[in-house]
Amino acid sequence: MPRVTAPSLCQRKQVGDKIAMLTAYDFPSAKLMDESGVDVILVGDSCAMAVMGRPDTLSVTMEEMLHHTRIVAAAAHRALVVADMPFLSYQVSPEDALRNAGRFVAEAGAQAVKLEGPADKFGDAIRAILRAGIPVMGHIGLTPQSVHQFGGYKVQGRDEANRQRLIEEARGLEAAGCFAVVLECMPAPLAAEITALLTIPTIGIGAGPDCDGQVLVMHDMLGLGIHTKFCKQYADLAGVMRGAFEAYVHEVKAGSFPDAEHAYQ
Repeated sequence: MPRVTAPSLCQRKQVGDKIAMLTAYDFPSAKLMDESGVDVILVGDSCAMAVMGRPDTLSVTMEEMLHHTRIVAAAAHRALVVADMPFLSYQVSPEDALRNAGRFVAEAGAQAVKLEGPADKFGDAIRAILRAGIPVMGHIGLTPQSVHQFGGYKVQGRDEANRQRLIEEARGLEAAGCFAVVLECMPAPLAAEITALLTIPTIGIGAGPDCDGQVLVMHDMLGLGIHTKFCKQYADLAGVMRGAFEAYVHEVKAGSFPDAEHAYQ
């Protein structure tokens, strides 16, 4: 099948073809997603919480993100690989933003990058990255890198002033040249309104069913991460893995593993 590209996602919006996006941080998971028809694999800065055990996304570094992106890109042959730009990799200056986005493409094999925040703050950074030929995905609503400013992980856009702000932020990211925008943790009617206003696709996470696509953190949807209202758990891998680990421990202690079948004679 042909590779998913940033332009092809915009075409999908026009025909109503929904976009399935998941996060991945390792080769086996990315390979299975790619083979299963996932359209976009996001190497999220959520790896800080999902696989590193950290309390938020703020401490993950460029080098760590490059490492995980390189692994995922090696596994994905059909899906569009998008690298999350970590905290302080684009906020300092457009030059820093361009340099770091370029590293994701040149060194790690990503086809696009994602950054959080509105164009009135980061438009220069977005335009600098775009001038280098690197597609940019935007992200508004609950932006985890601003968790301290929000005072926690809270739904955004509940009151009229913030509703209007998010509409303008979405329009601003489209005008700046983003090929898609993630809408995180906002009322479903607001996400539906933004989706109808934009010509670029919206990818929802906790934003209701009317976005052009959806994204979830892989570990959360497999039962290995945190439970949130918006995340449907599609499997209980924690239970399966715990059972396998306990069975292994029992057999080793009982002396029944390895048996003749699993030993060289």
